[in-house]
Amino acid sequence: MTSSADSPPAANVTMTPADARAAFRGGRVVPTAGYCAGFAQANLLAVPADYAFEMLLFAQRNPKSCPVLGVLEAGAVSSELLAGGDIRTDIPRYRIYHDGDLTAEPTDVLSEWREDLVSFLIGCSFTFEAALLTNDVPVAHIEQDVNVPMYRTSVPTVPAGRFSGPLVVSMRPIPADRVADAVRITARYPSVHGAPVHIGEPGALGIADLGQPDFGDPVEIAPDSIPVFWACGVTPQAAVMASGTPLAIAHAPGYMLITDARDAAYQIP
Repeated sequence: MTSSADSPPAANVTMTPADARAAFRGGRVVPTAGYCAGFAQANLLAVPADYAFEMLLFAQRNPKSCPVLGVLEAGAVSSELLAGGDIRTDIPRYRIYHDGDLTAEPTDVLSEWREDLVSFLIGCSFTFEAALLTNDVPVAHIEQDVNVPMYRTSVPTVPAGRFSGPLVVSMRPIPADRVADAVRITARYPSVHGAPVHIGEPGALGIADLGQPDFGDPVEIAPDSIPVFWACGVTPQAAVMASGTPLAIAHAPGYMLITDARDAAYQIP
């Protein structure tokens, strides 16, 4: 899942968030896992102002999947989380929904932008992956150079106004003897989904086939590894699809906004 225009992996890791956003604005289109070590990544969901309170309430009622890092006022395109940036151009790939239907996956949303759109920046589990790697817990999709696999589950979210839908999870296969470490490490990042929501049997979440993710790419699972599932910030997109929101703009799953916030800002002791 790399582009010929992409720079070497080591350069991706050491890039500043501003440089990464500039690269995406300039045309680089790649999943952002492994980019800008030490800086938090975020999901995007922008909805019309008359849906914004209901989305905020949906996030408040579903904090595991929708931890809000920031909210941009209607029409705003930048904030302290992306100083000097532009939410309309600085994500590698977007998704546009009309009446709940996915209609496009462009590399910028300038033509669709409206002054009444309120942008929610929601915590992303890519943020805690650096901590996993630092502690020698392998992250399969980074090792295999693919997008993280994500799945719709049979677990319902708590509805809020016009928003409802299934919980979406991301999956990382973890060696059996490191699962407890993965739980302990990620639990220290509650603002970016925190500890897993499920370990082991995918059928318990209504997932029939790990080889067929709803978003992202499948990963190879080693015989000694166990699938571990984290709540995912794509959950609000599932709610948009279920609600038939007239317009919503989101990131393409795995193609995140890289913020200026430090990972450590979201870590608890």
